[in-house]
Amino acid sequence: MSNHPAPLSTWARNVSPSPTLAVDARAKALQAAGEDVCGFAAGEPDFDTPEHIKEACIAALKSGKTKYAPTPGIEPLRKAIVDRYAAEYGLAATPAQVIVSPGGKFNCYLGVLATCSPGDEVIVPAPFWVSYPEMVKLAGAVPKLVLADDKAGFKLTPAQLEAAITPKTKLLILNSPSNPTGALYTRAELEALVAVAVRHNLYILSDEMYEHLVYDGAKPTCVATLSKEAEVRTITVAGFSKTYAMTGWRIGTTLAPLPIAKAISELQSQMSSNVTTFAQYGALAALTEKEKTAAALQKMLVAFDRRRKFLHAELNKIPGVSCLLAEGAFYLFPNIASFGLKDLDFCNRLLDEEKVAAVPGSAFGAEGYLRLSYATSDEIIQKGVTRLARFCAALKR
Repeated sequence: MSNHPAPLSTWARNVSPSPTLAVDARAKALQAAGEDVCGFAAGEPDFDTPEHIKEACIAALKSGKTKYAPTPGIEPLRKAIVDRYAAEYGLAATPAQVIVSPGGKFNCYLGVLATCSPGDEVIVPAPFWVSYPEMVKLAGAVPKLVLADDKAGFKLTPAQLEAAITPKTKLLILNSPSNPTGALYTRAELEALVAVAVRHNLYILSDEMYEHLVYDGAKPTCVATLSKEAEVRTITVAGFSKTYAMTGWRIGTTLAPLPIAKAISELQSQMSSNVTTFAQYGALAALTEKEKTAAALQKMLVAFDRRRKFLHAELNKIPGVSCLLAEGAFYLFPNIASFGLKDLDFCNRLLDEEKVAAVPGSAFGAEGYLRLSYATSDEIIQKGVTRLARFCAALKR
């Protein structure tokens, strides 16, 4: 009889660790050892959470808001979320359709779990956020990856979607503005994709986490508002992390048709219960103290926009690099295929030789690219892109 324990579960053996977190951890380890690292890896605003949000959380903590809360979130917060969708998009919903979860990542996972069974297929446009395929696999479903490269503006076409659908297809994941590319679908482009999804009776998971981080007068589109058919099949995920510099608070939101919302709430009740109670009062202040919140967001947007334009211009000056200008989020996704290196090797050498941390495009299902986050200081961006140019020049020799 063997003394060795039984193997770990299928889920544990098949899930991949987050490449973005791995790169960030390696960069931080080098920094801790005294190295001057320019980090472009983390998808996290370099601003602090606005004071009025922190103060609301502190006041809630002091007043004893430290007990369990309802699984889907405190009622005032869910009501404020409904009011936000009504004011911004004209979307009529009820608090019963809202679930507040510990981070947008968990909202996405619960959306997949609520709609997909083992063997179902989920269409994931690539480049994709690293966690989508892993969530699909953890639900026992099958991710079907469809690449839209820089020639297509990193946007899935209706023809590509149509070609990827099989009788097993259950869900389409959309992410606009996109992590990792910053691409923003127009309303017309989303209407065309949704029409295909409706025709094939698919659910849609619309990850709108970066909806407020858009530039050049662009407007985000709430997919659920595109038609009545869209509304009854769309799971809208958003949250507080990126817009309000609240990444560590772990507060994401789902707005979904009532049957799906109830299923998600029941799943959450067994998996994590409620989001930290006093943190929810901070999130409530973000939505209700509108003038203060708008001022804080505008300050971030001005900085992100300046960095976006500078980094984009500098990248395109580097021989062998080409980069589209992102319309949203805080990432650029330059093409480095001309150097003839696998992007993972490129990133490892870039970190070793020039102390610049970037994430390889292959982590997002797109070999031959880098993801660079400009949610970091102007100084780091300037220094980092200078080092990147030097590294690329040495590769070209």
